[in-house]
Amino acid sequence: MDGYGPGSYGEHFADVYDDWYGDVSDVAATVTGVIELAAGGPILELGVGTGRLAIPLAAGGVDIVGVDASPAMLDRLRAKEGGSAVTLIEADMAEPPVAADHFALVFAAFNTFFNLTDDDAQRRCFANVARALRPAGRLVIEGFVPPSEGLSDGGVSVRTITTDRAVLSASQHDPATQMIRGQHIDISAAGIRMRPWVVRYRTPEQLDALASATGFSLEARLADWSGTPWSDGAENHISVYRLTGSAPADAPRGRGIGGNGQVG
Repeated sequence: MDGYGPGSYGEHFADVYDDWYGDVSDVAATVTGVIELAAGGPILELGVGTGRLAIPLAAGGVDIVGVDASPAMLDRLRAKEGGSAVTLIEADMAEPPVAADHFALVFAAFNTFFNLTDDDAQRRCFANVARALRPAGRLVIEGFVPPSEGLSDGGVSVRTITTDRAVLSASQHDPATQMIRGQHIDISAAGIRMRPWVVRYRTPEQLDALASATGFSLEARLADWSGTPWSDGAENHISVYRLTGSAPADAPRGRGIGGNGQVG
C-alpha cells in the first residue's frame, strides 16, 4: 500500500481506537499475566498505542516503557489520567532506541507484532528485543492463528451503521506473502475518511522459527491470558519466548532509553 509506513496505522486510528478496540481483549487478565511474567522487572511494550495496557500496568507499580511510531497515539496516551507514569518513546518498534540488557519482559499484545509489514522488519524487531532484554528475559507475542483451511481472499462488510454514520470494512488477502491489506471507510455528514491498515501475519510455527534464529526458545504457549491451555483448534495464541542465547552480532547496539527515561 503506497505511502503506508510504521506510524500510518496509529495516525489513522488514534481518534477512534479506544471506542473501537478498548475491549478487544481482557485487560485485567493481560495486565496480571504480564506482571507475573516480568517478575518485578522493567517492561517494554511494543506498539503501546493509547495506553490500553500500559496505563494499568503503571498503576500496578510496574516500570513500563512504551514505544509507538504514531505521534497521535502517544498524544492520546499522554492526555489520559495515569499517562504520565508511562515512559514513552516515539519510534519504529522494529528498532526501539532502548538500553541494552535492561528489560525483564518485552511484549506485543493482540496482533500488534503483525503491524510490522515485512519479513525484514519482523526479524529486526526480534533481534533488537534480544539486545534489549536481560539474560534469560522474556518476549511475549499475542496473535491470531491462521485457520488450517486458510483465510478468505477478503471482501467488504459493514462494521458499524447508525442514523448518521456508516463504517465499511474492505480487505484483500494475499496468501503467498501472508499479507492482509484493508481499509475502514468511515462515512458521515463530515465526509468520507479512509482508515488504512496492513498486517503481515505469521503462524505460531513461523514465529518459533524466527525466535530460534534470534536467540530465543519457546517457554510456553497459551490460548488466552486466563491460562487456557493451548490446543491446535485455538483461534489465538500467547507465545512466551525465553532468551537463551546472545543477541545476533549484527543487532544495533549503543546508547538508548532505559526504564527511567534516562539515556543509558
